[in-house]
Amino acid sequence: MTPKPKTIDDYLAALPADQRAALTRLRKAIRAVIPAAEECISYRLPAFRLHGKVLVAFGARTHHCAFYPMSSTTVEAHKAALRNYVTSKGTIRFQPARPLPASLVRTLVNARRAESAG
Repeated sequence: MTPKPKTIDDYLAALPADQRAALTRLRKAIRAVIPAAEECISYRLPAFRLHGKVLVAFGARTHHCAFYPMSSTTVEAHKAALRNYVTSKGTIRFQPARPLPASLVRTLVNARRAESAG
C-alpha cells in the first residue's frame, strides 16, 4: 500500500506524467473558481475545502482520472453537460488525454459552492 500523501503536490508527484498533467490542469481550474479554498487531502484524494466543508476532490486510478463533486445532486443536475463522460453517483471519469474543459469545471465547482452554501 502506498503511503498517504500529505499534500496535493505529494499526490501528483506519484502519478504518471499524463495523469499528473491532466490533474494539474484540473487543480488550476478549480483554484481559479475558488481561490479562497484550502487545499487538503480527504479520503486519500486531493480536495478543496471552503468554510470547513470539502467541496470537490480529484484523483487518478489505473485507467482513468476522476473529478468528485462530492454530490450526486450536482452530477445529476449537469447530466446533459456530462453526457460525454462516464459518471456515477458522485464521480466523473475522464481520460488524461481528454481532460475536463475549464468551463465545465467552473460550472460544476460553482454549483457545488452554491449547494454547499444553501
